[in-house]
Amino acid sequence: MFEAFRHFVTDFVEGGKHPSQFAEDDYRLAAAALLVHCAAIDGEVSEPERQKLYALIKQRFNLSDTATAELIEKATVAEHEAVDLYHFTHLLNRALDEAGRAKIIEMMWEIVYADGSRDELEDNLLWRAADLLGVPPRERIELRQRIAGKASMPGGEPLTDEP
Repeated sequence: MFEAFRHFVTDFVEGGKHPSQFAEDDYRLAAAALLVHCAAIDGEVSEPERQKLYALIKQRFNLSDTATAELIEKATVAEHEAVDLYHFTHLLNRALDEAGRAKIIEMMWEIVYADGSRDELEDNLLWRAADLLGVPPRERIELRQRIAGKASMPGGEPLTDEP
């Protein structure tokens, strides 16, 4: 046992293997898993969605490129293993205040609008996630409208607020 611990410490100090900085109960992992689910819900993660996902996670959690990539990788695995949204939203409810939970919904809307379109699968996901996070319908809609107002279609036309 001591030998295994010594190898672990040696690998860590010498730059080899290192422990993940994102434990299963880390709210950042739960948030990132919801964002990954949001990007993938329509069956395809587009390049704009991939870029927005990376940028949001890096900026909002103040991570390095390496840590951002690790978090997205772990979140993708967690999202694939998840049966439903409850595991993630339960953890976020314990870790974040009302404003923090609303920020998660805002980030999800940013992922939705990253590719210039919105569909009923994405609407349904945001409705369920907001409900589970205790974000009132009015606030969810206001966040959607604000993000939709920032986004624009390739031709420069604002996105409609309708699915």
